[in-house]
This record gives sequence, C-alpha cells and structure tokens, in this order.
Amino acid sequence: MGLEELLLQHPFSESQDVLFSGTESKTLGQARQRVAEIASTLEIETGQAVAVQLPNGPELLCTMVAIWTRGAVHVPINERLTDPEIESILSETGAAVFIGIDGARLLNGTTVYPDDVAFIIWTSGTTGTPKPILHTHTAYLELLDRVLGPLRGKGERSGPPTPNLIPVSMALNAGLYNCLFGLRAGAPVVMMDRFAPQVFADLVARFQIRSTVLPPAAMVMLTDSDVESLAPLKYVRSITAPLSPLNARRFTERFGCFVLNSYGQAEMGEVIGWTAADSKEHPEKVGAAGRPLPGVAIRIDADGHLLVRPPNAAVGIDDRRDEDGFIDTGDIASVDEDGFVWIDGRVSDLINRGGNKVFPDSVEEVLRLHSSVTDAAVVGVPDDRLGEVPVAFIVGDKFTEEVLIEHCRTHLVAYKIPVAFRSIDQLPRSEVGKLLRRELIDLWLNEQIDS
Repeated sequence: MGLEELLLQHPFSESQDVLFSGTESKTLGQARQRVAEIASTLEIETGQAVAVQLPNGPELLCTMVAIWTRGAVHVPINERLTDPEIESILSETGAAVFIGIDGARLLNGTTVYPDDVAFIIWTSGTTGTPKPILHTHTAYLELLDRVLGPLRGKGERSGPPTPNLIPVSMALNAGLYNCLFGLRAGAPVVMMDRFAPQVFADLVARFQIRSTVLPPAAMVMLTDSDVESLAPLKYVRSITAPLSPLNARRFTERFGCFVLNSYGQAEMGEVIGWTAADSKEHPEKVGAAGRPLPGVAIRIDADGHLLVRPPNAAVGIDDRRDEDGFIDTGDIASVDEDGFVWIDGRVSDLINRGGNKVFPDSVEEVLRLHSSVTDAAVVGVPDDRLGEVPVAFIVGDKFTEEVLIEHCRTHLVAYKIPVAFRSIDQLPRSEVGKLLRRELIDLWLNEQIDS
C-alpha cells in the first residue's frame, strides 16, 4: 500500500465531500477524477521527482496523489521561497517536472529515486543549512499508525469523523503529516491557505472541529487576538516547534482547550505525545512533551541528551544510530516519575556562562511574565572572561533595563540574568514559529563591531 491509497481508498462514498479549503470543496468522486486527470498529463518516469508549488487546497492534494499514482516522488515547495531558493531545490533534487499555478513545465533533472520514496522535505535550517529528507511510503504509514493507535477508541464510532483542519503549509512536514493523518483516520480534510486567527475560528465553528493542530506561534496569535471563542474545540495538539508551559497555560485558560503537546523531528516523525486520557489524568503536566508513543524507546544520557529509538525513520538517518539503535536528538530533556518527558532546550542553544548552564527558554519565560514584554529571546554571546554570557532581545513598549533586571532577580539565580537587553521590533522566526537565534547572535556581533 502506498500513501496515494489514503485518498483513493477513502471510506467515504463517491458523493461525500472529502477535501475542503476556505472557498471550495471536492467530493471523493471528484477528487479521484481530478487525480486521474493530472496523472494522465504528467510526463515522468517511475522514481523521478516532481516539484510542486501550489497553495494549500484540494488541487494541491490531488496533484500530490497523482504523482504517487505514477510512482514518482513529490517535492513540495513553499510559496514564500525566493526564485534562487526554488532553483536550488530543483537542482538538488534533480526534479524532472515543476508544477505551479501557471501549469507544468519540464525540467532537465534526471535523478531516479528508489521505489518506496514518497516525498522530499527539508530540515528547518534553524541551526545550519537546510538538508533534504527522504520519506518512504512504508515508514510514513507506520508513523501514522503509530500515532493513531493510542487515539483510536474501542468499539464502533458513534458518528462521522470530524474533519482534520490543516492550519500550516503543506510544503512543511507538519502540514503533510496532519493532512495524511486525517485521511488515514477516514476523515475529511480542511486546508487553510494562510493562518489568520479569525479565519481559523470561523472554520472551527463551521466544521465543528473538536480537535486540531497548531504551531506555538499560532496559539500565541490566537491568545492575543480579539477572537472570543473557539467552540467546540476541546483539544489542540502543538506541532512544529517547542511550546512553552507558559503559553500552553495561557491558551488553555483563554479558550478552555487542553493543549496536547508533542515532540518529534522531521527525520523520524512524532515520537512523544499526549493522549486524551493523559490530559484527563494529568492536567497539571500541561507543557510536558508527553510520553513515548508505542514502539518508541527513549533514554537520557549522562549529559542530559534525549536519545530516541523510533521504529522507522527517513532514508539515510540510520547512520546516526548508536550500537543500540538510539539517535541523539540534540535536545536536553528529563523524564518525571510518571514517564512524562520535559524538553529543556536544544544542546546548541545552551549557554555556558563560566561553567554555569543557562537554558534560554527558562529565561525567556520569566521575561514574558513582565507586563512591558510582548516577546523575548535570549542568546549566548562571546565573553572574554566567562566564555559566554546571555543577552536578551525584547519586543515590547516602555521597558527599561533596570526594571527587567529587577524582575529577573525575583525569579532567577544571578548567573541566568541577561547582561544586556536590546529592543527589537520583531524576533526572527521561521514560517512555523521557530526562533532563528543565529540571526540574533549575528545582530549582536555586528552591533559590537559597529560600536
């Protein structure tokens, strides 16, 4: 079975609507017909790559499925990329065809991928150059079932499944995963082209969404928006970037929705998460990443690194496994007495201030508690005496360094307090809300050179 069967063998009848955007819909019969039409026009061979740059919606999904029916590889391209970035992807993947809003055009790419490769995505690039990741049909189906297993209730379903709402780009692994997750669960799929708080709220009400996914940045936008209600939404699964316990609590208190955190990486998918039962039994643990999913083993090494042994992973990741099959995630974590995993931060983000370890996330949480701070980021910068020291970049109005230092003193030990505070209009983030700390470090270093 390939991923194309999730749509082509969907349990709905031919006349039932299965694909939606904010402005259009397709029945299962219409979707199958469109897949066949697109597939018949593709000038490709088995194993070749097809690059696709289309907005979220039924046409994009039908195009992706059509590519798979031809035994080819889907290469999603984000609409926000520049022309040089697009050309780099086309060159690196050896794509044979490019499909955009103006139609399809043939390329010179001749790369042929192994039979089971389904699609190619890129790492976030927050700590270095983005790298291509090859996902297979077999491993991705296992991932979907790995996560669905604990969520499937016992006995017969009392009614039709709630649509799966996709609020992020399907050029990202998070968008692809949650779209395919909905199809695997036998649900309709609703795709948002762009995230906007009120549009999201309207779709939740229109489709009576009870459970969905959101990146942390979207949850913050909703919490700070004028949206009055997200009814009947009950559960939100956090995706794409770490969600702080503070923002999880703020969102829960604002809308009465419990946040089911999760943890995963593009190379291995979701490996740690919450179930609805966990949220009922342990509401006090909101903010934790959750517990290992079935078939996933974890351990914490002597340095606090989180190591994971997933059942499957993307092509090429096996060379990162140790002799026991574990992969170092690059994150620092701890496990509590109930088996919940708490992520402290990235190893690469850790600030070593004269031998004292400072996790930026914990300092940022404290800074955001101050009424003058809208957002905050803390990074480590070089220091002649201590090696590294923390500095803070603040989005906000009417704050002073003296006031923020005093605020930090009431919540933090002395070595965690930033040595400097800089005002910034907006923090640099990726499309899914991941903070680009390297840009802030470069900004600081350039400022020192200029001064």
